[in-house]
Amino acid sequence: MSFSFDVKTRLDGHGRTGSITTPHGTIDTPAFIVVGTKATVKAVLPETVSELGAQAVLANAYHLYLQPGSDIVEEAGGLGQFMNWQGPTFTDSGGFQVMSLGSGFKKVLAMDTVGLASDDVIAEGKTRMAHVDDDGVTFTSHLNGDKHRFTPEISMQIQHRLGADVMFAFDELTTLMNTRPYQERSVERTHQWAIRCLAEHQRLTLERADKPYQALFGVIQGAQYEDLRRQASRGLAALEVDGRSFDGFGLGGALEKQNLGTIVGWMSDELPEDKPRHLLGISEPDDLFAAVAAGADTFDCVNPSRVARNAAIYTADGRYNVNTASSRRAFSPLEEGCDCYTCTHYTRAYLHHLFKAKEILSSTLATIHNERFTVRLVDDIRSAMATGDFEAFRDDFLGRFYARANRV
Repeated sequence: MSFSFDVKTRLDGHGRTGSITTPHGTIDTPAFIVVGTKATVKAVLPETVSELGAQAVLANAYHLYLQPGSDIVEEAGGLGQFMNWQGPTFTDSGGFQVMSLGSGFKKVLAMDTVGLASDDVIAEGKTRMAHVDDDGVTFTSHLNGDKHRFTPEISMQIQHRLGADVMFAFDELTTLMNTRPYQERSVERTHQWAIRCLAEHQRLTLERADKPYQALFGVIQGAQYEDLRRQASRGLAALEVDGRSFDGFGLGGALEKQNLGTIVGWMSDELPEDKPRHLLGISEPDDLFAAVAAGADTFDCVNPSRVARNAAIYTADGRYNVNTASSRRAFSPLEEGCDCYTCTHYTRAYLHHLFKAKEILSSTLATIHNERFTVRLVDDIRSAMATGDFEAFRDDFLGRFYARANRV
């Protein structure tokens, strides 16, 4: 099938290094998967994404279905060919939009349990644009208001046409504010959808036998509840339809940030050791360390590029805004010692000018730096795990990063 996962070294507990083999290359894990939602990392060339060290990119099935259409991406030769990306690719299922369009919250999955529990929770000033039932989800397009129906089968059909190396089963993403009874129903609904995804994946794999094999990951929900997380993990790990089981697992759902490592650990306890685990939507340094130690192998998040477009810069000494007065005459790199293209060619003063002048280049240069920072951090975590220095590296890095955060 040209898809496999091999474990190389282990930490005490669930943490491990390894490699994921796909039809379009190998991913050394742990690895940060750069997000290119609409078949592009905003403001940055795919060639540049490769040069900054990214091993794979993740695109959004829902957005590509709406525009340009999964049929067009397939005609172009698949996601990688369409966007001129030579390495492995991932696509999510549309499950994230169940939450983001349903309740109107932004791309934040590490949450705090603030506010009253509610099954009709919606962000202030937003209108519900996704409605869930046991068969699937009806979306209202944010582009033109058209109605679109996603079911597990439709999500699989779209993702097969997109042609990514790794796909995710269609799931219902809830918020931490949904009630316990709703979370229970949602876990069961996601499990039933997973059965249907596996069946449709099997059918499409046989029908499209001339295409490279696409791996399918089941997605685990259960919010902050240990019993639901373990139940969901065991159920998906044991699931088999017509002789096919999941190739890996997505650790999904909203997570209590302060308990992120614990929750990931619950899922790792129940999942097979020989299959990879992808943590959806996480990229802050403390979250990365916690998740790796608890057994996550890969991650994706829009945050490095999203905050870059708002002038926020990551460094080993914390995060700062380059558009403040202190950078106006700072003729030094964004971060001393950084090897990214931006830091080796431009100064803080120049980026300060670009942001103040509202020049498009500001987003490009800041994104290059933030993505390189995140990719390099996970690469360094992987190296420290392999040499047995993980805990010392974690303590040193986080102590420095958060002690001086926002100092500028």
